[in-house]
Amino acid sequence: MRGQSYREPITISQYLTPRARAALAVGRGLGTVPAPGLVLGGILGLQGGAALTTRLYPAVGPAGVVTLRLAIAALALTALWRPRIRGDRAGLGLAAAAGTLLAVHHLAYYEAVARLPLGAATTLEFLGPFAIALCGSRRAPDLLWAGLAATGVLLLSGTGTALDATGIACATLAGCCWAGYILVGKRLAGHAPDGRGLALAVIWGALLSLPYGITQAGSRLLDPGTLAVAAAVAGLSSVLPYTLQLEALRRLTPRVFGVLTSLEPAIGALIGLLFLGQHLAVAQWAGVAAVAVASVGATRTEESPGGTGGAPAVDGPTRAAGD
Repeated sequence: MRGQSYREPITISQYLTPRARAALAVGRGLGTVPAPGLVLGGILGLQGGAALTTRLYPAVGPAGVVTLRLAIAALALTALWRPRIRGDRAGLGLAAAAGTLLAVHHLAYYEAVARLPLGAATTLEFLGPFAIALCGSRRAPDLLWAGLAATGVLLLSGTGTALDATGIACATLAGCCWAGYILVGKRLAGHAPDGRGLALAVIWGALLSLPYGITQAGSRLLDPGTLAVAAAVAGLSSVLPYTLQLEALRRLTPRVFGVLTSLEPAIGALIGLLFLGQHLAVAQWAGVAAVAVASVGATRTEESPGGTGGAPAVDGPTRAAGD
């Protein structure tokens, strides 16, 4: 209209701090990535970081690696999301549970990686998410995939290169914790609208791991060279995967998220071969492939038109975990 000056439209971003605008941009960017791509990016980060941690073992040991990884990730996530301790008890409880599972998972997994080839440790750890994928299923094809996965584990652990018994136990414990994190993380992602719940979980996990890291490494944790490598490990193995996977869990059911991690054993074995020179026997490679194929088969069954759908199968174990 005449006599009226034109005004620029007002947007909410004008009233946000630079840090808040950066967090908003990250959230929007993640929203454009398909959920399977987020899961794959998380897997690549986890396995690449796990391979990089082998350079830190002589200096600080597995527990020291876990402490540095979680502490640096906690600092990064705190700077990004500015979490607050004050809040409802349910949210704090979920964050504490997720952080405890992360701490125990990391301690067990890196102890396994110190004793086993990366591909073997990752394959055994993967049994936890795979169990979530099959939990509650009553369809015959899923039993077939479960049997194929079990055969793969037998081939991996019973043939070829001898595997350390303690390493096998640690990898299995890590798998149990990872399965628990999928269930708890799903509820945390639904409860917290952004990454603040994740930041609280990682902070709690770092505090839990601190006594073990100090006991094993002491003042070596503060060596500048060690801190530089640990920062890279934290970025690859913590900040990147946790952020990507939490966003994926907002869009996927725990069951579908579990089966989408089917590439992790194969990626772990390949990274171990290419970057660490870790060789597996032919039968053990077949075992890794069997677990991956079983997971792909379970994914196709889940997405088939005749499937029962993801939501009913997920509600049961999710409620059970919270009871």
